[in-house]
Amino acid sequence: METRPPLPPFTPETAAQKVRMAEDAWNSRDPGRVVQVYTEDTRWRNRSEFPVGREQVHAFLQRKWARELDYRLIKELWAAAGNRIAVRFAYEWRDDAGNWFRSYGNENWEFNELGLMQCRFASINDLPIKAEDRLFLWPLGRRPNEHPGLGELGL
Repeated sequence: METRPPLPPFTPETAAQKVRMAEDAWNSRDPGRVVQVYTEDTRWRNRSEFPVGREQVHAFLQRKWARELDYRLIKELWAAAGNRIAVRFAYEWRDDAGNWFRSYGNENWEFNELGLMQCRFASINDLPIKAEDRLFLWPLGRRPNEHPGLGELGL
């Protein structure tokens, strides 16, 4: 059986590690990589979409990153207990017309005993921003360790 450590029950340290691993995967913008941390029958709520299973999640992520260009994400642990983790996040992206946005949200995650995410519930709001107001300026890909997190940025 495939496992994705760290495994539940989560401590504050292992939950923070799981959050950073998720952030790194999403910043790769590689749907094939991202879906590997979800169960085959994962259930999501993302805005008004409700994908079920890796195949639907993969298609969702392909559509997302075709529309949300120059995507850069920061996640932060909010709380953890047992096999559940609550996360807050913000990401910046632009549309194909060059308009920039910062999207803010919260996620609730539930994991199985193998460390795969079986449920992901996300609530997200988009805020138009000016290009000069962007805060997530690292090169595309993984956020550098020295880059401030959400709390340090006042977000």
